[in-house]
Amino acid sequence: MQDLAIKDLLYKLADDQLILGHRNSEWTGMGPMLEEDIAFSSMAQDKLGHSLAFYSLLHELGEGEPDTVAFMRNADQFHNCQLTELPIGEYDFSLIRHFLFDNAESLRFESLSQSSHEGIARIATKLKGEVKYHVLHGNTMVKQLGSATEESISRLQQALDYALPYALGIFEPSKYEQELIDAGVYVGETSIQAEWENRISAVLAKTSLKLPDLASLTPVYGGRYGQHTEHLQPLLDEMAEVFKLDPTAEW
Repeated sequence: MQDLAIKDLLYKLADDQLILGHRNSEWTGMGPMLEEDIAFSSMAQDKLGHSLAFYSLLHELGEGEPDTVAFMRNADQFHNCQLTELPIGEYDFSLIRHFLFDNAESLRFESLSQSSHEGIARIATKLKGEVKYHVLHGNTMVKQLGSATEESISRLQQALDYALPYALGIFEPSKYEQELIDAGVYVGETSIQAEWENRISAVLAKTSLKLPDLASLTPVYGGRYGQHTEHLQPLLDEMAEVFKLDPTAEW
């Protein structure tokens, strides 16, 4: 049973990175200013590399080749949280999504670097250093724009209010949650979410933004087990176009 639990964890880690990486890449050439164009493009590239690391570990555990797994599944076979698949929208939404997701992912990788599973610990130890810079970027931009003009504060607040229920879906419990905790593989989503709430609260306290009462929100669950928005399948079709034309291509 533990192999199934490990694969379940790896798929959600890999799929989150792959889907958000592709979403962030849509800012290439479209950023509101050159620095942000470069920042989102760089983070997108990192996330695609992170997904490859986890897909490669899945392959070692008997799953398909990374390219096949990444590009040949349908939406109902993906385990990413719904937050990652939403369209990029305006910059304010993409910034808030980046801020919320990468703070969560940083905590996840910090925890997993101590995992009893050697392969996961090895990858997480490497990736947590890269994600640290994603977090620094997101926190810095939220603090700047969340304390700037009336318009920037209003736009970020609206984006935050919209994104938070989806962000809580990051922490959708695994059906193998207790098994992973008992085996020392992962501390579990409840623990990570509590730390995440503290971290984002500390950042937002330095702005004019207001964090809603998270306990009053209904988390958007389902993504971890194939329930997705109408936005995911078109994105997957676009992502797989080149691979389907030339399956021998490398990424």
